[in-house]
Amino acid sequence: MDNYFTRNQTELVATAVTIALFIILKLILTKVVKKTGESSKFIEIRTKLVNKYVTIILYIIAIGILTFIWGVNFKEIGLLFSSIFAVIGIALFAQWSILSNLTAGVILFFAFPFKIGDKVRILDNDINSETIYLIEDIKAFHVSLRKESGELLVYPNSLMMQKAVALIN
Repeated sequence: MDNYFTRNQTELVATAVTIALFIILKLILTKVVKKTGESSKFIEIRTKLVNKYVTIILYIIAIGILTFIWGVNFKEIGLLFSSIFAVIGIALFAQWSILSNLTAGVILFFAFPFKIGDKVRILDNDINSETIYLIEDIKAFHVSLRKESGELLVYPNSLMMQKAVALIN
């Protein structure tokens, strides 16, 4: 056992540093997302959802770094990952709009100038652009907009980023 620690001392230290940095970075990014959510007055569920996305990305990066540190044979892993990504790529190509809405949801979390309770008008030719909507909820894939008549419009996040949206005071 002592031989193992002596032989792999560099890798073990690098692993410990990577794990420590991962934990510190996760704590910092969690606080940043939480402060952004509080300052923008987003609901807590939305903040937790974005935190989950950030954590998943950090895990993927940490696993990649640890794989590099321990010198795993990239030809074998490359074959495994290329097969997995081919299947995922085909699935995502078939469902690209879901991925674009999810990505737009994260971007809207940090850059959306409107919040729940604001009144907006969407300048879109496909819907009546003179209608005023109340932002009722902002989810990972869509924004729930309520007409003054009570009708609910579920509008995809990707379209919220593509179309002009006017804030009504």
